[in-house]
Amino acid sequence: MRAYELMTIHRPEMAEDEVRQEINRLGSFLSDAGATVSPPDFWGKRRFAYEIDHLNEGYYTVLNFEAEPTMIEDLDRVLQLADTVVRHKVTRPE
Repeated sequence: MRAYELMTIHRPEMAEDEVRQEINRLGSFLSDAGATVSPPDFWGKRRFAYEIDHLNEGYYTVLNFEAEPTMIEDLDRVLQLADTVVRHKVTRPE
């Protein structure tokens, strides 16, 4: 298993509770797939440096987890299809 860091940006019109529920569902998805998930680091609503899809702000969250490399494709597919996620990025911390 490898260590990964996932940063997501959720839509600004969502309520903070809804965003936290989405992050919990994402953590459950990872856990069900066999990953070890750390508690999420919720940054709250932040302003973007530049406009993304006609939006100027969004809810940022960082989630650290350990998983098999093959699971990252499934995670990426789920996040691309999610209407509530503006952007996401999966990285491997050094």
